[in-house]
Amino acid sequence: MDTAIQAKIDTWLAGNFDQATRDEISRLQKDNHNELADAFYKNLEFGTGGLRGLMGVGTNRMNKYTVGMATQGYANYLKQCFPEGVSVAIAHDCRNNSRFFAETTANVFAANGIKVFLFEDLRPTPELSFAIRHLKCQGGVVVTASHNPKEYNGYKAYWDDGSQLVPPHDKNVIKEVDKIASVDDVKWSGGEANITILGKELDEVYMEMVKELSVYPEVIAKQKDLKIVFTSIHGTGITLLPDVLKKIWLRKRTYC
Repeated sequence: MDTAIQAKIDTWLAGNFDQATRDEISRLQKDNHNELADAFYKNLEFGTGGLRGLMGVGTNRMNKYTVGMATQGYANYLKQCFPEGVSVAIAHDCRNNSRFFAETTANVFAANGIKVFLFEDLRPTPELSFAIRHLKCQGGVVVTASHNPKEYNGYKAYWDDGSQLVPPHDKNVIKEVDKIASVDDVKWSGGEANITILGKELDEVYMEMVKELSVYPEVIAKQKDLKIVFTSIHGTGITLLPDVLKKIWLRKRTYC
């Protein structure tokens, strides 16, 4: 094993990591040296859009610790830019561990004194963008790996305009994330009172906005027997689209 990789592995075995993580590293040491090396040979990079990678233990994987360190760096930058107070909105999709990563992100932001609006369950990414603007947040995160296979997950960072990070904030956030050298640099808990759960009330506001985007509402209103077949393809659209269609007077609906 390369000495630099082994040094990272030793740090995780001896550091402030949970027992399940240490046990998995030990298993890989016995059963799969190649996978272990791939998990630690580099740090998962925080790019202009955020994080994306395979889930698992290690510095090159999506896990509690890489997500927490990224969030700490992002929190530090937000507090630099908005010294009078920061709030963020957080959403996630239906992938494995998405809820866990969203809650981890919420806890780290909250522990840094940031007000957090966390959706109660999976929601479409456009609603996250809407929530940031509607609630006048300074930033946001959506946990999703988009089109990647099920073994992946991701973390996309947003700014106060409801869009993903753009210059100069993208590069500046990356610099702050790179400064977080250890899990000991992360504030993991202690701010739970700063977390507010978002649910149906915001959904209603969002759907009313979507309804107003209809180009020809008077034409739609005349349709009494229009049939639509919809599939969310394992996506988050199922949480809202049927209700949106209902609001704009579409009647008979078939879901699959």
